[in-house]
Amino acid sequence: MADDITETSQTVAAGQLRAFIERIERLEEEKKTIADDIKEVFAEAKGTGFDTKAMRTIIRLRKKDQAERQEEESILDLYMAALGMV
Repeated sequence: MADDITETSQTVAAGQLRAFIERIERLEEEKKTIADDIKEVFAEAKGTGFDTKAMRTIIRLRKKDQAERQEEESILDLYMAALGMV
Protein backbone atom coordinates (compact mmCIF):
# COMPACT_ATOMS: atom_id res chain seq x y z
CA MET A 1 0.00 0.00 0.00
CA ALA A 2 2.84 2.41 0.78
CA ASP A 3 4.24 1.68 -2.67
CA ASP A 4 0.86 2.62 -4.22
CA ILE A 5 0.86 5.96 -2.38
CA THR A 6 4.45 6.68 -3.40
CA GLU A 7 3.74 5.73 -7.01
CA THR A 8 0.60 7.88 -7.06
CA SER A 9 2.38 10.90 -5.59
CA GLN A 10 5.21 10.50 -8.11
CA THR A 11 2.68 10.32 -10.92
CA VAL A 12 0.94 13.46 -9.65
CA ALA A 13 4.26 15.26 -9.24
CA ALA A 14 5.35 14.20 -12.73
CA GLY A 15 2.02 15.42 -14.12
CA GLN A 16 2.39 18.79 -12.38
CA LEU A 17 5.97 19.10 -13.58
CA ARG A 18 4.94 18.32 -17.16
CA ALA A 19 2.14 20.91 -16.94
CA PHE A 20 4.56 23.59 -15.68
CA ILE A 21 7.10 22.77 -18.38
CA GLU A 22 4.46 22.87 -21.12
CA ARG A 23 3.11 26.21 -19.86
CA ILE A 24 6.61 27.68 -19.83
CA GLU A 25 7.24 26.38 -23.34
CA ARG A 26 4.01 28.00 -24.60
CA LEU A 27 4.91 31.29 -22.90
CA GLU A 28 8.41 31.18 -24.39
CA GLU A 29 6.87 30.74 -27.85
CA GLU A 30 4.52 33.68 -27.22
CA LYS A 31 7.49 35.74 -26.04
CA LYS A 32 9.35 34.94 -29.26
CA THR A 33 6.32 35.92 -31.32
CA ILE A 34 5.98 39.21 -29.46
CA ALA A 35 9.71 39.91 -29.82
CA ASP A 36 9.38 39.32 -33.57
CA ASP A 37 6.41 41.71 -33.68
CA ILE A 38 8.39 44.39 -31.83
CA LYS A 39 11.29 43.90 -34.23
CA GLU A 40 8.91 44.47 -37.15
CA VAL A 41 7.58 47.70 -35.59
CA PHE A 42 11.13 49.00 -35.14
CA ALA A 43 11.92 48.09 -38.75
CA GLU A 44 8.81 49.95 -39.89
CA ALA A 45 9.77 53.00 -37.80
CA LYS A 46 13.29 52.91 -39.21
CA GLY A 47 11.85 52.67 -42.72
CA THR A 48 9.95 55.89 -42.16
CA GLY A 49 13.09 57.67 -40.95
CA PHE A 50 12.95 57.38 -37.18
CA ASP A 51 16.11 56.66 -35.17
CA THR A 52 15.42 53.32 -33.50
CA LYS A 53 18.28 53.70 -31.01
CA ALA A 54 16.69 56.92 -29.73
CA MET A 55 13.29 55.21 -29.64
CA ARG A 56 14.71 52.36 -27.53
CA THR A 57 16.23 54.89 -25.14
CA ILE A 58 12.90 56.70 -24.80
CA ILE A 59 11.09 53.41 -24.14
CA ARG A 60 13.66 52.49 -21.48
CA LEU A 61 13.33 55.92 -19.84
CA ARG A 62 9.52 55.84 -19.87
CA LYS A 63 9.64 52.69 -17.74
CA LYS A 64 11.30 54.66 -14.94
CA ASP A 65 9.65 57.18 -12.68
CA GLN A 66 10.58 60.88 -12.75
CA ALA A 67 12.87 60.75 -9.71
CA GLU A 68 14.79 57.76 -11.03
CA ARG A 69 15.28 59.45 -14.42
CA GLN A 70 16.48 62.68 -12.78
CA GLU A 71 18.93 60.78 -10.59
CA GLU A 72 20.31 58.92 -13.61
CA GLU A 73 20.65 62.17 -15.59
CA SER A 74 22.41 63.89 -12.65
CA ILE A 75 24.93 61.08 -12.32
CA LEU A 76 25.50 61.06 -16.07
CA ASP A 77 26.06 64.84 -16.08
CA LEU A 78 28.46 64.53 -13.14
CA TYR A 79 30.50 61.80 -14.85
CA MET A 80 30.56 63.67 -18.15
CA ALA A 81 31.78 66.83 -16.38
CA ALA A 82 34.47 64.84 -14.58
CA LEU A 83 35.69 63.55 -17.96
CA GLY A 84 35.62 67.01 -19.53
CA MET A 85 32.86 66.08 -21.95
CA VAL A 86 30.67 69.14 -21.20
